[in-house]
Amino acid sequence: MNDPLRFPPFSRRAFLIGLGGLGLTGCNYGDDDDAANSGTGDDVATGGTGDGSGAPTAQPRVFTHPGLLHTEADFARMREKVAAQAQPWLDGWNALISSGHAQLGASPRVLAQVVRGGTGTNVGQMVIDIHRIYRLALRWKISGDTRYADSAVQFLNAWSGTLTSITGNADRYLAAGLQGYEFANAAEIMRTYDGWAPADLKRFQDMMLAVFYPLSSRFLKEHNGAVITNYWANWDLVNIACLLAVGVLCDRQDIYQEAVDYYHKGQGNGASLQAVYHVHPGYLGQWQESGRDQGHCTLGIGVAGALAEMAWNQGEDFYGHDNSRFLAGAEYVAKSNATDANGAFFQVPYLPYNNKQGYSGGLSPAALGHRRPVWESVLHHYEGRRGIAAPYVKRQAALLRPESGAPSADQLSFGTLTFTRDPILKAAPSGLTARLKGTQIELSWWGTPDGVTYNVKRATRAGGPYSNVASGINDLLTWTDTSASGAVWYVVTAVSASGESAPSNEVTVSTEPTMLLHLAFDEGSGVSAADTTGTWPASKIMRANAWTEGRKQDHAAAFNGTSDFVTLPANVTRGLSDFTIASWVYADATDRFARIFDIGSGPRRSMFLTVRNGTGVVQFTLDVEHGYVAQVVTGQSAFPTGAWTHVAVTLRGPLLTLYVNGVAVGTKTDTVLAPCDLGEGMVGWIGKSQYANDPLLKGKVHDFRIYSGALDASGIAALAVA
Repeated sequence: MNDPLRFPPFSRRAFLIGLGGLGLTGCNYGDDDDAANSGTGDDVATGGTGDGSGAPTAQPRVFTHPGLLHTEADFARMREKVAAQAQPWLDGWNALISSGHAQLGASPRVLAQVVRGGTGTNVGQMVIDIHRIYRLALRWKISGDTRYADSAVQFLNAWSGTLTSITGNADRYLAAGLQGYEFANAAEIMRTYDGWAPADLKRFQDMMLAVFYPLSSRFLKEHNGAVITNYWANWDLVNIACLLAVGVLCDRQDIYQEAVDYYHKGQGNGASLQAVYHVHPGYLGQWQESGRDQGHCTLGIGVAGALAEMAWNQGEDFYGHDNSRFLAGAEYVAKSNATDANGAFFQVPYLPYNNKQGYSGGLSPAALGHRRPVWESVLHHYEGRRGIAAPYVKRQAALLRPESGAPSADQLSFGTLTFTRDPILKAAPSGLTARLKGTQIELSWWGTPDGVTYNVKRATRAGGPYSNVASGINDLLTWTDTSASGAVWYVVTAVSASGESAPSNEVTVSTEPTMLLHLAFDEGSGVSAADTTGTWPASKIMRANAWTEGRKQDHAAAFNGTSDFVTLPANVTRGLSDFTIASWVYADATDRFARIFDIGSGPRRSMFLTVRNGTGVVQFTLDVEHGYVAQVVTGQSAFPTGAWTHVAVTLRGPLLTLYVNGVAVGTKTDTVLAPCDLGEGMVGWIGKSQYANDPLLKGKVHDFRIYSGALDASGIAALAVA
């Protein structure tokens, strides 16, 4: 388990690298880990047809085709807009047809073995041909001129008949991921051309399954033998994108699902919760590489945007996941690389970051102001499909419009032509959240494409009546209520040239502690424990006879230390800032790192209370980076055994307090994290750790409670004698 008190000291080292341009060096991570990157490619993917290549067994599913970056409806929109000479589509079309790599007359320059990293690197040759195929495919789909289709097919067939392997140092995984998803996109467009023989399509699919898929899948499982946080977000993202694209192209539900599951639940830095490391007020989502350099940040947005678009076209909403967490990340990167009216770069908040690569205390100035043609797809999804404003993404898109450029290993470009949509106007604000922090309530929300300012409205009951408590809010869409008392409800409206919008979603919070979940464990039999508040479904007990006598002639859940634990409802602490978790525990043993509770998404993000840490005392930890970035409070002695003991943890603003038998045994006064920072998809247990090797709790538990808000010392003391 990667707990802060179990880590050996790790050295800080310089890890910011200079960019060598916008081409192949834009994603050259060859110095990320000396041991991991010393590989010579002995696990190179070679040959085969997919049936015997080690890929999972296919499962039936009906995919949308074409259905990666572009659908048939998208192509219809492009044709219509170009024919009408509408802007900016016409400028985007002219940029495409002016590209030297979108012309007829070139011949494929195929390779049997592609090398990226180390001696003999030649991946650029494949990059140019992939981009040529993609651009030819776009010209055919929009113009209808089959000469471009025939040329694209010539290139596809030449490569599928020649390429057998990708090798090199660790960078071979980048080639597999980046060029894998790009190659699949070009082929996905061309599969609709009746001049591409089914046998030739099948041979191309077999090449993708045999050469690209195995490397990308292996990387996400093994990370080249390195510590999970060694590789930056981009490494994961390109390989997730490859899996998803290959899954669609090859009609492989299993490969497609592998990508979806990793994006939502994977432990590496490119999975959703890690790529956007921390969401600040106003929904500025600090990108995982923001302390490294800005070129890799913009690369990450480009790949994550492509991944979200491909998933969207197959019915998966990566864009909207976790209250549009990806948009928060895109806005952060866009804003931090934009300048104000005086030419100064915008300032953004920064939470110190630490992982295998080292420590970062602030936004990196390396390549600040970096421009990369990746913004149109992000902008037009949120503004054009959802009616959500993306003001800093919009700034970046305008600077690069129309998207074009020389072939790059990192993105396909031409998004002005392919992704532009008319914005949805007169929408209501959305995604409103309310966080209780001490005596204040912090609100954040998503704006609208035509919103100029925003009003915050408050009520004392659901549905109102509402009254304005703040007006004229713009830019950073957050506001802190310092005068609320008791239970309150909020909505937000947008003010535009056409007037005031409809209200946003309604949220409620109370300044007084409110019980969120209560497991009394009074059942005495069965395999479930009811939440007495009636809010949540029953928690699951592992064994029907996992019950025992409680404190006062009642019942308690029993934990045998080998197989017993309780599964809490999913996302039970989602959205919590200030909180209280309290319970009675009878410990038969205090095994090192046995959990009283653990709520999280695996080792990467969790909060837990253990009866005994590495130094032998009780400890609470809230961790958002595999133990590298954690808030910790410890007691002064081991947890008692052989007696009922009351234990509680509270967070009130920055004050984190650990109580044992009603007495505060440890505090942390500068806490900057809260349960809401753990993200969506949290799994919670009583008696079990997120780390598979940690022991299970041995003892019994009674009266387990979670509150929204922090009980004060007298409230905890009252629970400890109840």
